Amino acid sequence: MVIMTTTFSLHHWILAARPKTLTAAYTPVIIGASLSYLQDSLNVLVSLVAFLCATLIQIGTNFANDYYDYKKGSDRADRVGFKRMTAAGLIQPNTMKNAAYITMLLAFIAGLYLVYIGGTVVLAIGISALVFGIMYTGGPYPLGYNGLGDLFVFAYFGLVATMTTYYLNTLEWSSTSFWAALIPGALSTNILVVNNLRDVAQDRVSGKKTLGVILGEKALKWEYTVLLALAFAIPPHFFVRLDASFWIFLPYLSVPLSLKLLSEIWTHEKKSTLNGTLEKTAAFMFLYGVLFTIGLVIP
Repeated sequence: MVIMTTTFSLHHWILAARPKTLTAAYTPVIIGASLSYLQDSLNVLVSLVAFLCATLIQIGTNFANDYYDYKKGSDRADRVGFKRMTAAGLIQPNTMKNAAYITMLLAFIAGLYLVYIGGTVVLAIGISALVFGIMYTGGPYPLGYNGLGDLFVFAYFGLVATMTTYYLNTLEWSSTSFWAALIPGALSTNILVVNNLRDVAQDRVSGKKTLGVILGEKALKWEYTVLLALAFAIPPHFFVRLDASFWIFLPYLSVPLSLKLLSEIWTHEKKSTLNGTLEKTAAFMFLYGVLFTIGLVIP
C-alpha cells in the first residue's frame, strides 16, 4: 500500500523533473543556435526563450509521465529504474498532474514570444509539442505504450527542436539544420532506448508495448548502436559536403566514452546497472553536442 505525503519537498520535485536527462532539451537548441551564428543571424533572446520552452516541455512531459504511468500501474513496486515520485507516494497524483499541465502552460506562454517572431508555423509546432508531450503516456492512445515513443523523441527532441531554433533565428528553413538535427535526434532517442531496455520485463507485464516489448531486447541493442553510428556519421558529412573545417571532427574525442556505453548496452548482466548507463548516455549527448558546436563555430 502506497501512503501519500502532503509535505512539499523541493528535492522530490527536482527528482520528478529528471534533471540528468534534460540534456535532451538543451542540446538541440544549442546546435540550432550555433548554426544561426554561422549565418550572422544569432538572436540571443530568441535562443534563450527557445531554450526555456524546450526545457519546460521536457519537464512537463516528465511530470505527465510520472502521473500517467502511476495511473496505468506501470511503475510497479518491483521497479528497477529510478524512483518515481507519484508511485512512491512522495507527491500526490493530482498535484503531479496539475504540475504537468501548469508547466506546459508556462511553456506555451513563453512560446508566445517565439510565435511573435516566427509566425503561425511556430504556433502549430509549439502546440503539437505540448499535445504530444502529454500524449506520450496520457490520452486514449499514449505513444509510449504503443511503440511510438522512439519516433516522438527523435522527431521533437531532434528535428523539431534544432530546425525550429535555427528558423527562429534566421527566419529560414535549412537542409543544413536538418543534417545537424540528426545528432540530437539519435542521441536523445538512445536515452529512451536505455530506459526501455532496462524496463522491458516490467513493461511486458504492465502491457506497455515499447519497441523492446514488441521486437525484443536485441533489437534495442542494435537500435542504440545504429543511432550512435548515425551521430558519428554527421561530422564527415559536414566536412565533405558542407565545407566545414577540420574542427568539425572534435566530437570524435568522445569515441572512447561511446565504446564504453556500447559495452554496457551489449554485455550488462543486471538491469539495475543500466540506470548508470542512462545517465551517462544523457551526459554523452550533451558532450557530443558541445564538441560539435565548438567544431562548427571555430573559423
